[in-house]
Amino acid sequence: MGSSRWIRRMGVTGQGDLRLVCFAHAGGAVTSFTGLARALAPDVEVLGVQYPGRQDRHREQPVEEIPRMAEAVNAELGAILSDGRPCAFFGHSMGALVAFEAAVSLRGDQPSKELTRLFVSGRAAPLAGPRPGDLLSGAEELLTELHRLGGVGKDILDDPEMVSMIMPAVQADYRALAAYSMTPGASLDCPVTVLTGEADPLVSPEEAAQWQGLTSAPTEVRVFPGGHFYLQDQVQQVAAAVRESLLSS
Repeated sequence: MGSSRWIRRMGVTGQGDLRLVCFAHAGGAVTSFTGLARALAPDVEVLGVQYPGRQDRHREQPVEEIPRMAEAVNAELGAILSDGRPCAFFGHSMGALVAFEAAVSLRGDQPSKELTRLFVSGRAAPLAGPRPGDLLSGAEELLTELHRLGGVGKDILDDPEMVSMIMPAVQADYRALAAYSMTPGASLDCPVTVLTGEADPLVSPEEAAQWQGLTSAPTEVRVFPGGHFYLQDQVQQVAAAVRESLLSS
């Protein structure tokens, strides 16, 4: 795992009985899951997916196709999953789509023994193609959207130098969102837990619940106080829900 470009262990020593692989939002990086990793330690080992074009991969060209991101992650997950410990995926916003595609790819033509559950957060089910918010492209409108949604510190968004550093990855991720279309008939056989903020401007709880149509296994929906980045303020509550769902898988 030390040589993996895509997978990072989230600073927790030892190995928990359970493993959670986390996929970040558009423009996001593995550090967005630091709080969740700490809250789940030590019984859940949290791994983060580091997309190219940010943090220690800032010199790399971002990937502008969600299925390609998923394939790259799965290419490095094989050795990690070989020890047989249970594994689940957690994706927030754009990361929910990457996690879904990775789960579908991992499943292949056989029931997935490696993947015990998929957590999708802050994202409507990908049944009708890109959503209006996915089609933003200009730097100014994306900056306005980042301000509206939160999740990125105001000190960063108000610093032109910092904005110039993060914007290439943000724009690339939004191009990936605009181009994404779920493969017709794609589905899973693992349980799905849907998490959303009750005041999320991008997805209503009813839209989030439509993920139940993409798996043959049970689906549960959990709604938390807050907006699109509810996780930042509800870390302990989300961790408790994740732990409960993992233990029931």
